[in-house]
Amino acid sequence: MTEHSVGTSHPRIDARGKVTGKTNYSGDLTKPGMLFMKILFAERPHARVKDIRIEKALAAPGVEAVYTAKDVPVNEYGLQITDQPVLCGPGSSKPYTDIVRFVGDQVAVVVAQTEVQAEAALKLIEVDYEDLPLLLDPRAAMRPDAPILHPDRGDTNVCVHYKIRKGNVDEAFAKADVIVEGEYQT
Repeated sequence: MTEHSVGTSHPRIDARGKVTGKTNYSGDLTKPGMLFMKILFAERPHARVKDIRIEKALAAPGVEAVYTAKDVPVNEYGLQITDQPVLCGPGSSKPYTDIVRFVGDQVAVVVAQTEVQAEAALKLIEVDYEDLPLLLDPRAAMRPDAPILHPDRGDTNVCVHYKIRKGNVDEAFAKADVIVEGEYQT
């Protein structure tokens, strides 16, 4: 017979360690020779990265490496569509990876001997941006004259268009007791 969990209380075997502070998390672990990584995030919502100067960061105490887009051979990832660069900036073999498309796109990575050194080196990286037009409304983004966010994907900002046909929509509306229509905003 199958046991069901819905509506049943199950004790957590890891709860005591978590609430007493005895459980180790990945941030608590250290190993000899361990290095620390910090990511420099884009400060612009839509811009072309014209230049990244990393020389000062490379010369900073404890810094082992600084990586930019030119250091990533296959500079793309994505769950459904591989449309996101691992690192944004010039020098990648993939077209248009020099464009950041949101505040928080990754621009560079610093690897250092301590977390403090990595954080300090991030502040030494200089990035030149060329701001690009913003699209703040999905409807505006679908207009024919809208700036194209992903030029490598064609002349539209529509990522995917699905047509799902099942049943008879007109008949379902005719039989419905209540129809609720509206636009909602959060």
